[in-house]
Amino acid sequence: MPISMYKVSVPIFTQLLTSLSSVLDKGAAHAEAKKIDLAFLANMRLAPDMYSLIRQVQQATSHAIKISAALANVPAPEIKNTETTYAELKPRIAKTIEFLKTLKPEQFEGSDDRTITMGERTLPGRVLLLTHVFPHFYFHCTTAYDILRHCGVPLAKSDFIGTRAEI
Repeated sequence: MPISMYKVSVPIFTQLLTSLSSVLDKGAAHAEAKKIDLAFLANMRLAPDMYSLIRQVQQATSHAIKISAALANVPAPEIKNTETTYAELKPRIAKTIEFLKTLKPEQFEGSDDRTITMGERTLPGRVLLLTHVFPHFYFHCTTAYDILRHCGVPLAKSDFIGTRAEI
């Protein structure tokens, strides 16, 4: 039985991005309580050669938008990577979730085997989603969470996972 590409993508992206938004709220509350400059958190990275918190959020949202649009065979909204402050991250996530909510399951029909090109990769939609995009998406969401956790934000695994998606 074929899997629903909509059900294994859009609800998962929405769940994790909603959680990421809540994690950012906890980071902001922690920064306020501990008198930490939000610019410090926004530009924090786990290692010198890794992306900052800002870039982690940008990457997670970009992956969700690009693959969802490609699977639904609709144009991806252009969301440029112009965020430079912590406060600009939540609106970016909100815009991404708003886009995801416009997509309908029937738009994804046949996308599991349809050839999709993203960047230098040309693969069937199912393969592209499951073996390329999901690992990247989860990596960037996890790293954003880890940056804040490393900075002392009191987070738990349940903050990362959030409320289970209805699939």
